[in-house]
Amino acid sequence: MELRGGRLGFASAGAQRWCTGRVAFRSGAGSEYVPCPRQSPVDVGTQCSECESKDGFRFVHTIHRGGFVSRELEAHVMQPHWLYIATFANGVHKVGTAADTRKWGRLAEQGAICAHYVARAEDGKVIRVLEDSVTEQLQVRQAVRSSAKAAALALPIDTDRIDAATTALAARVRTMIEPAIDEVTYRVVDEPWRTAGFRDLASGNRLAYPLDITTGTHGFTVDACIGQAAVVRLNDRVTMKERTPDEDASFVVDLHELKGRRVTFGDYTSELPAVQSALF
Repeated sequence: MELRGGRLGFASAGAQRWCTGRVAFRSGAGSEYVPCPRQSPVDVGTQCSECESKDGFRFVHTIHRGGFVSRELEAHVMQPHWLYIATFANGVHKVGTAADTRKWGRLAEQGAICAHYVARAEDGKVIRVLEDSVTEQLQVRQAVRSSAKAAALALPIDTDRIDAATTALAARVRTMIEPAIDEVTYRVVDEPWRTAGFRDLASGNRLAYPLDITTGTHGFTVDACIGQAAVVRLNDRVTMKERTPDEDASFVVDLHELKGRRVTFGDYTSELPAVQSALF
């Protein structure tokens, strides 16, 4: 479903989460999504125990540390991979990996606002070893919470400072991982990446969406998607309590909160309380 530029309206059924299914590998055919056969409710995480136990990607982040893995997962990992340093709107850095086929899409879905690719290898296990080395030696994390990414987008963003910090960290990583002359299992690269509209993030009046999207009705026009967060506009069909926000204001909605939850799409609107933008 294409969100950017369109209007999204939905009614949320509540806080209960339901199993999101799993990924299955097919011999010679890559991977595919398999829905949960029982549509089971879940209280922790996003998968029921049955789907989690059968998920083909369950061991992808530990495959380089040994242990049994399926031939299909081995084949997935044993393809060209990239190592990257990504930075989010709050200035937090992350080290991560991307398969060759997911090189650019991976950064977009992560919600990074800028990044640098720093290494490439034909063997994905090698890249994951490098990823662990960066975490251990430079204390760069391998995960950033979705809620933190979305919340930071509603605050002023110093894009020049973040861009410079990302470039500097990527340079440190390249120096650290520079392979020895007799070590040819990977190569260091220097490829920058920035999200669409990167410079525009330094301006504009973005507010945190003040409603709980897991309940009630919501409606807005989506201007941009940064990872699982959406920058949206409210139009004159939206009712406001107490006052009307600045006409130029946009709202940041963390759509990750809807993962595993049930919604009904339709011609719905949002009713917002009074809001105030971040001043500093």
